[in-house]
Amino acid sequence: MNLQQQLEQTTIPMPARRWKIYAIHHSHTDLGYTERQEKIEQYHVDFIRQALRIVQDAHNGTQPDWQGFRWTCETFWAVEQFLQQASVDEQRAFAEAVLRGDIELSGTYLNMTELPDYKLLSKIHSKAQAYARSIGHQVDSAMTADINGYSWGYADSLLQNGIQHLFSCIHTHHGMYPLGRKQLPFWWEAPSGERLLVWNGEHYMIGNELGLCPGALGKYIIRDEIDHKLVEPEEIHDQIANIRIHRYIAQLEAEQHPFQFVPVMLSGLPTDNGAPNSAIIEWIGKWNRQHGEHISIEMISLSQFFEQLKQEGLDDLPVHAGDWPDWWTDGVSSTPMHTQIYRDAQRTLRKVEKLDPHRRHVSDQELESVEQALVLYAEHTWGYHSSIFEPWHKNVQMLEVRKQTHAAEASRLAYRALDTVLLAENGATLYPGRPYRFRVTNTSELEITELVQLRLEGWEPDELQSGVEVIREDTGEVLPKQSLHPQIIITELTLKGLQTCMLTLRPLPPKSASSDITVSNTKLIGSDRVYDMVDIYPALPEGSTPLPITLSQNGLESPFISLKWSETGGITSWYDKEADKELLRPDALYGAFTPIYEVTVPTEESDASKVWAVRARMGRNRKGLGVQRSIGRLASVKELENGPLYATLELGYQLKGISYFSLFLKVYTKINRIDISVRFHKDSVWSPENVYLALPFTAGDTKQETLYADKSGSLVRPWKDQIPGSCLDYSAVQAGIAWQDEERSLMLATPDTPLIQLGALDYGRRQLHTQQEPDAKPETYAWIMTNYWETNFKATLGGFYEFQYYVAIGDKMDPTCITSSLNSLIEPFVVTRSRV
Repeated sequence: MNLQQQLEQTTIPMPARRWKIYAIHHSHTDLGYTERQEKIEQYHVDFIRQALRIVQDAHNGTQPDWQGFRWTCETFWAVEQFLQQASVDEQRAFAEAVLRGDIELSGTYLNMTELPDYKLLSKIHSKAQAYARSIGHQVDSAMTADINGYSWGYADSLLQNGIQHLFSCIHTHHGMYPLGRKQLPFWWEAPSGERLLVWNGEHYMIGNELGLCPGALGKYIIRDEIDHKLVEPEEIHDQIANIRIHRYIAQLEAEQHPFQFVPVMLSGLPTDNGAPNSAIIEWIGKWNRQHGEHISIEMISLSQFFEQLKQEGLDDLPVHAGDWPDWWTDGVSSTPMHTQIYRDAQRTLRKVEKLDPHRRHVSDQELESVEQALVLYAEHTWGYHSSIFEPWHKNVQMLEVRKQTHAAEASRLAYRALDTVLLAENGATLYPGRPYRFRVTNTSELEITELVQLRLEGWEPDELQSGVEVIREDTGEVLPKQSLHPQIIITELTLKGLQTCMLTLRPLPPKSASSDITVSNTKLIGSDRVYDMVDIYPALPEGSTPLPITLSQNGLESPFISLKWSETGGITSWYDKEADKELLRPDALYGAFTPIYEVTVPTEESDASKVWAVRARMGRNRKGLGVQRSIGRLASVKELENGPLYATLELGYQLKGISYFSLFLKVYTKINRIDISVRFHKDSVWSPENVYLALPFTAGDTKQETLYADKSGSLVRPWKDQIPGSCLDYSAVQAGIAWQDEERSLMLATPDTPLIQLGALDYGRRQLHTQQEPDAKPETYAWIMTNYWETNFKATLGGFYEFQYYVAIGDKMDPTCITSSLNSLIEPFVVTRSRV
């Protein structure tokens, strides 16, 4: 039986009531997925020109069959590129088409990951509205496509920019729609308490699969028995459309869909980054003449659709408050080094804004250049579509470098702006006789005690051979100091919020060259330099002061913290002496910061199709059924430095997939804080991999504590402050996470790696929010890298990396202070050499 005969014998279900399909025509903006980024920019500029010609010909009567054509600009980025290149006449025609309602502006700039902070989100969400105001128009609706969620603050960002409606086109490949049901509206209550009207929609090209666009059939979401090509003869195409549309409506009726209409998105070509197509409106006219009595179709804009929706009455719509974690935000960990550079650049930009609030030294345009580079890196497309199957392909290599260049460019521009501001505030360049004076500014609003690095040039220690005192000029006090490297002097400094002070290095008088280094008769350390016992006699020279921190092969004692470790368990105890509490969960599977490596090996690792296929079958697991997991084994402990301000040590681990891995712990002596630096050399592997760090922390009372996550625009309690049916497994954070019980808080700042794994690591059935047990607690891991996706992730993670984490323990605080406290841990002081 051929396809024609099969279609003719197919039974077509008839709807029980009259229906309307609202077709929203757009082009999905995927920067770098189908072509070079600059080529895609060229495409989208021309798409708007094509749409303009269509709506103008419809408007002036040249093409009466095109009456009712509507074009929705999915992203304002495309409009921005068009306006920059368009002639005056084109700009005028575009504005007129927008005002007539023939062309729609979406309030979103691009389809973003969760990397941008709230300020950057708000900035890009203001762009479409600013243009609309310039032509006497108002944007009230926005759409996204592909991405599977948003930080909770995303809702406030839209609302505060006048956007009242959001149409979300979820792509369920390695992702899923929330609420357990799609094609329905709900109110999303933002952190501010305001509400955003959301349509929880279908895939952004479902209209193509239904057959609304001639020559652009699809078979991706609808997996029926009809075996067709993308382009079929008109008669066969129309038969397929007739079957699928009626089946689709019948399914909606069977599911008791509450409305007599349904929206579908579609493209003018069977591809992302597709053009507008006037054949759609012609086909709709033909359909309505043949089938409109039962199912009519109307091409409509976003705002028109939401107006129709509101006419149905919204009093009974469900209201959901909370975070909507994006399943697709994990792409940021497929290029972990560049994501690290991105996050540092974003923080540097915020420092510049605080140091130069009135733009006396850098212009708005300079800072906007930083923002634009940040946005282009944080856009959701992570590479060319064949990056796994053929990672050597020219386009894979080109697009990867260009994507990563955005992070590098943001960093370069942000630091150039910072250098400009610091130089204008008497910062010193390099010249002979430069004074040993340093300007230190606290960019946090909180009072901070911090270890400050005062850096010297390579020759300058020779000028200070007798040593120095660190003088705080505004108080005259001599600050404590410590130095392991001759070019770095570390001192402890307390500054109030946004306070600045000057530090001077005062040379000490010459001293005798004699040394008092000898051998201890009481320190139980062998000639092998292994210190694996506790001293019986803490003998000290007369008049000397014992060091605040003691280290051994098995543990560490500071005035605040006691750490213990073992070969198989890593760091097995993190004891808070102030509160007399253990800070690692009693049910912890792994020690604190223990590295965990996973790989899913295909049957033939050298076969590109199998390396691709093993990823395609993972669903929402991010690993395969046969995943191999290697747990880091503690292999060495080395004391590096111990002094009056801090001690540092190196814990070396061994595990598969990583040829070198060490934790460097800096333990403070005067505050309850430990800084962790993770350094490793990742092997290059083509198979899908994940690398995690175990974070089994607690504030002390595991039953009463609350876990908080700093998300863009809001503080969130994972597994509590989420909309139903949303992702439980992981989330992308800004400054970090925190545990808090009735007495204590534990802050974990994550400046470099944004992904926090919350669900179990084991392969298995994934749970969505509200499916977990009421008293279930998230597991916590830093998910630092992955390459599991089969299309556009970077194929290999090999290379050298260093990531920072900061752990601080203190008394319970008001939850509204947690975000600022986390941010205050991440390089709050700006230090620069001063010329006067």
